[in-house]
Amino acid sequence: MEIRRATTVTEVTAAEHLFDNPVRPEWAERFLGTAGHHLLLAYEAGGTAPVGFVSGVETVHPDKGTEMFLYELAVAEPYRRRGIGRALVRRLAALARERGCYGMWVGVEAGNDVALAAYRGAGGESEEPCTVVVWTF
Repeated sequence: MEIRRATTVTEVTAAEHLFDNPVRPEWAERFLGTAGHHLLLAYEAGGTAPVGFVSGVETVHPDKGTEMFLYELAVAEPYRRRGIGRALVRRLAALARERGCYGMWVGVEAGNDVALAAYRGAGGESEEPCTVVVWTF
């Protein structure tokens, strides 16, 4: 397996099958061009199509410094349970450390045992309890 940072809209579009919705080129371009936004793609050895991705966004606060928000993780169904998700999370964590982040966090839906296993397998620990409050515009 090889993990590479996405740098072009073409690379992001090639991973469209991994996203929840179709890739909008203008949004992909904005994401890639925004400082502190990261998209890492996993490829099977010798493969040309991505089999997984992780995205992260650096968040900065005046009294806390910078931390990495793990925005999303996805691995194509036939490639799950092979350590790809764990490897992607570890690579994002390494990038966060390189960039001076003091930590990394992710929100996980209750009962998403597959995601929890990947995150815990990559060294993450759960902080209980947690509630997510959202605004939909």
